[in-house]
Amino acid sequence: MFTWICPQCGREVPPSYEACPDCAAKERSGAQPAQTAAHPDTEGAPPGPERTAPEPPAYTPPAVAPLPPAQYAAPSAHAGLPTWLLTLLFAFAFLGVGAGVYFVVHYFRGGTPAAATTPVEIVPARTPAKPNPLQKYVEVSGIRFVETPAHETEARFVVVNHSGADITDLAGTVNIWGRTAKAEEEAAGTFNFKLESLKPYESKDAVAPLTTKLKAYELPDWQNVTTAVQITSPQ
Repeated sequence: MFTWICPQCGREVPPSYEACPDCAAKERSGAQPAQTAAHPDTEGAPPGPERTAPEPPAYTPPAVAPLPPAQYAAPSAHAGLPTWLLTLLFAFAFLGVGAGVYFVVHYFRGGTPAAATTPVEIVPARTPAKPNPLQKYVEVSGIRFVETPAHETEARFVVVNHSGADITDLAGTVNIWGRTAKAEEEAAGTFNFKLESLKPYESKDAVAPLTTKLKAYELPDWQNVTTAVQITSPQ
């Protein structure tokens, strides 16, 4: 509801009043004693015509100018990045995330490139073209792999003579595989042995350095080792 302010007393006046009722009441109460003092009634004199206080001029509230309509600045045409540039940025971001996930999964699955090692010549053939006549009588078993203090791997094994003949100057090469290895795979390692003599049905313990590309803990366990013995001496 709109009101206007009285310029004399500062009160809010409803728009239905043309003058402030408080100020008008004060003016009427102050005017009556003044008129009584200026025109005293005499005893026996006929009363004069009744005088009323002049009404104050009507108050017209000042006109309020309407507010101008709000104006909003249009957004700048160069406020943000272009759509095609945002598309490229998001595409590169997704590619980077995908590559990172693939690398992490590949890394934890053991897909890291193996460290370069010195190539070791390992005889790939399991059996020679012409086996030695003693081939079927000599057995190499009980193979264990041990790491030496010099961080080299050696094979400890047992050589068994299953024949009734005395074998002298016995030498050979042993290739080892895991039981699950395929025929075309390289041997896990190889070692050479040499004994001065081996009596009939005798067995001897022997030790030989192992030539391999693997660490000692990467070689197959003794219960999973298969061997291929190649007798090279005597002929």
